[in-house]
Amino acid sequence: MSPTPLVAVTLARPDAAAAVVAAWDEGHAVAVLDPTAPAPVRDAALARLRPTHLLDGDGRRAWPDGVPAADDTRSVVLTSGTTGGPKAVELTEGGLAAVGRGCNEALGLTRDDRWLVCLPLHHVAGLAILARARVGGQGVVVHEGFDLAAVAAAPEQEGATLVSVVPTMLGRLLDAHAPLHEYRRIVVGGAPLPAALREWAVAADAPVVDAYGLSETGGGFVLDGWPIPGAELELGAGDEIRVRGAMVMDGYRLDPDGTRAAFDDGWLRTGDVGAWADDGALIVVDRRRDLVITGGVNVSPTTVEQALVEHPAVADVCVAGAPDDEWGERVVAFVVAAPGVDAPSIDELRDFARSRLRSPELPRQVVVVAEIPRTPGGKAQRARLTLPR
Repeated sequence: MSPTPLVAVTLARPDAAAAVVAAWDEGHAVAVLDPTAPAPVRDAALARLRPTHLLDGDGRRAWPDGVPAADDTRSVVLTSGTTGGPKAVELTEGGLAAVGRGCNEALGLTRDDRWLVCLPLHHVAGLAILARARVGGQGVVVHEGFDLAAVAAAPEQEGATLVSVVPTMLGRLLDAHAPLHEYRRIVVGGAPLPAALREWAVAADAPVVDAYGLSETGGGFVLDGWPIPGAELELGAGDEIRVRGAMVMDGYRLDPDGTRAAFDDGWLRTGDVGAWADDGALIVVDRRRDLVITGGVNVSPTTVEQALVEHPAVADVCVAGAPDDEWGERVVAFVVAAPGVDAPSIDELRDFARSRLRSPELPRQVVVVAEIPRTPGGKAQRARLTLPR
C-alpha cells in the first residue's frame, strides 16, 4: 500500500470540519490544530506530529520532514496534556467507525437526527461528532465557537436535535434558561458532570447523557455508566479503569515506549480510578495521579469538588493535594467566590461539607482565586494552581 498522508489542519471550525470529512473520503489521516493558538504553540504541535502536509488559509502544501501515517490511521489527536506533555493519539478508520456505531446505537440515533458541533475539533469530543455522523448518516451543523444564544436557538433555527457540551457550557445554558428540552440528546463530557448540575438539567427537562471517554478511545465509550456496544470494561490493580475494543487507539504516534506503557495484556490503561455501582454501572472516581493521599486515605478531588460547589458562596472550585508534615498531603480547595459575596472561610466550608463528605475529605486549606484554569474541554488544570507563598 502507498503511504498515508497525514494532513495537519489549522482552519476555522466550519472549514476544518469540511477538511476532515474530505480527508476521510480520500483515505487520508488528519490532525486538527487549534486555529487560535499562537505561533510557538502551533510550531510545537507540528514538531510533535510531524505531518506530511499542512492545510491552512494559504492552502495545502508539503511539510518538511513529515512522516506518513500508518495505512489505516485516519485521525491523530493531541491530548490536552493535563497529566504531562501532550501525546499524539492515532485513531484508525475501524476504531472511529466502531465508536460511532456504538454511540449511535446506545443513544438511539437515526438519520433524521442532526448534530450541532460547538466544541473544538482539535479535541476528540468535537471530532467524535463527525465520526458518529459519518457512520449514522446524521446531518451536521458547525458553529464557529460556543455562542450561548446560537446553541439555544439551534433546534428551532437549524434543526439540531443533538449537541455535545462540557459541564461548564451546560451550566451557562441552564443559567440562561435556554430551551434545552428541544434537543433529543445532550451529551455532556470532557470533565465530570456534578450531581447538582445533572439534577438542575433534569429539572429543566434537558435530556442529558453523561459521557466518559478519552482521546485514546475516540471519545465517549461509556454513557451514563454503561459501555457502548463493542467496548469492554474492567477494573484492574488499584481499581484502574481498563478498556479494550475496536475503538481503542493503535498507539501514540512516533512513541513506541509510550504506547507499550499504555497497554496491559491488550487492555488500555486509562489512568482513571473507578468503582461499580450496585446496578453494575461504572462510576468514574478520579484520575489516579490526582488522588490526594492524606493520613493514608485516598481522597478523590472530584468527590470533594462536587460537594463544595453546592455551597451558595462558591461559583467554581478545584481540589488538589499539598505536602503536609502531619498528614503527608492535605486537601486544598481553590475557590472562586460567587458574584457579590465573599468566599467562605475554611471553617465555613468544612462545616458545610461535614454532612456530605468523610472526615479525611474535608479541606484543610482554602485558597481564593479569580478563576480555575481549565482546558477547552473543561478539565481543571490542577498543575497551574499554586499555593500562596
